Order: sequence, then C-alpha cells, then structure tokens
Amino acid sequence: MRQSSAVSVLSAALLSLLTLSAPAHAWVPKLEETTAKNVIDGAYARRDPVVTFLTVDLNVKDGAFVSGPAAVTAFDGGDTCISDWLAAPQASGTGSRPLTITLSGQADELAFQAQDSRNKFQNLSVKDALGPDLSKARLADGELRVDIAVRGLPSLQARGAYLVRLKGPDGTLVAPVRSSYVNDWKPEAAGTATTPAATSPATTTPAAATPASTSTPSTATPAAQGPFAGTLVYYFQPLKAGIGASDKTDLLLRTEADTSCAYSIPLNLGAFQ
Repeated sequence: MRQSSAVSVLSAALLSLLTLSAPAHAWVPKLEETTAKNVIDGAYARRDPVVTFLTVDLNVKDGAFVSGPAAVTAFDGGDTCISDWLAAPQASGTGSRPLTITLSGQADELAFQAQDSRNKFQNLSVKDALGPDLSKARLADGELRVDIAVRGLPSLQARGAYLVRLKGPDGTLVAPVRSSYVNDWKPEAAGTATTPAATSPATTTPAAATPASTSTPSTATPAAQGPFAGTLVYYFQPLKAGIGASDKTDLLLRTEADTSCAYSIPLNLGAFQ
C-alpha cells in the first residue's frame, strides 16, 4: 500500500513537472524576463524559435478557403456574402478582399529587434531588451497588433473605409485604439491577382516603422491607378475589453464595398506569444 501510494505521488509530481515544462502559448501583453529570454535565445538559435505571431490565410483555392470552411463566416449580410467571396476571390468589380490576417504583440517585435542585433554582430541581453530604449520602440503594454493584407482596393483613400472590430466576451464590438498602414501599397498589374508581400509575418515590419495615418489617409496622388494591394494595421487593447491573453475571439470586418456584408474571422490568442 505504501509502495502504491509512493508511486502515485511520484506520478503526480512527474505529471506536474511535464505540465510546467510544456510549451505554453498565450499572447504576451507585457514582456517579462522569461519570455524575453526565450524570444532572444530563439533569434540567436540557442533554442527553437518562439511562436510570436499567428497568421490566418484567407486565400481561396478550388472554391474553398485555404484555412478551412470555418475560416470566415457572415456576421451580417447572409451566406451570399461568403458564396460571392468564394466565387470571386480576385475581387474584380466586387470590392477588395482580405488575403491574410496576422496577429502579433511585443514578443514579435522583440524577435525582430533580436534578429537585427544578431545581424549586426551584436549580443542582445534581456536587460537591454527590457530597457527603455528598446521598449519604447515596441507596442505599448496591452496592445495587440492586427495586420490585414488586402488585394483589390480601388484607391488608396479607400484604406480608411475598412471597418474592423474585435468581438468582446459579452458580444460588444471593440474598436481599435489606432490604425496605420504598412508602406507596401502598390498597384496590381492588370489581369493579375498575386498575393502582396505584406502577407509575410508582422516581424518584417515593426510597428515603429509603420507610417501612422490614424484618421486622414495620405493625400498624395499616385501616378499609378488602382486596384491596389497592401497591408492595413490596427491596434487593439483586448484586456480592457475583457478578452484574455489566451482567449478565442472573433475579428469582425467590413471592406470598403457599399454592401451589407460583414465577415467574422475566428482568432486564437493562445496560439502565439
């Protein structure tokens, strides 16, 4: 009996140890030493890279979303909105189409900073990473960055016509605290529908390098004509809306098109750090 009890205690201890050592994914609203060290060590190849972003692929292949049938549902406008999207993924004459959605936070921007230091033949310490100089170049505490790669936008001004919300736990619609654009907007070649380079992970363009245009889009008139492809960026504060760091939520989206269609895309904050 004593031997059986001892085995049970040992098994419970081992299970607890395995649970503690298992890789835990959850968006990190504020970097601390353990996460910072793991991210830096991953960038310097001292350990496996930390998953610091989540990308949802909204491209269409063979009449279906690449990420699966549940990748997008109709929040408003009915199922016709989805069937029309699947029938016309190239957005010709039907408004623009989102291509990918990428979520990231402070950990992703630290990964970018660490990789930059490594490329410069420098060592980045945890102390320096969490110091004021590098911290101020990252997202503010509690902010979540959402990049939306878009194809088929009729004009650069129409970037401001997108409406994006997070769905709170009580069904409330949570607006972004600010928005901006990645400096990657280019006209699409006639007759083509290629995925823009902006669909790469958010680490390729840190928030500090994103040109801000929170309320008034650029007034510059480009020589080229639309449609355009590029990346929209939105910043949210999920915790203030009651959305936890490992929760699942939905991104609600209306494009610039003058229709009743609004889309819901499920997101898992527990899938990255």
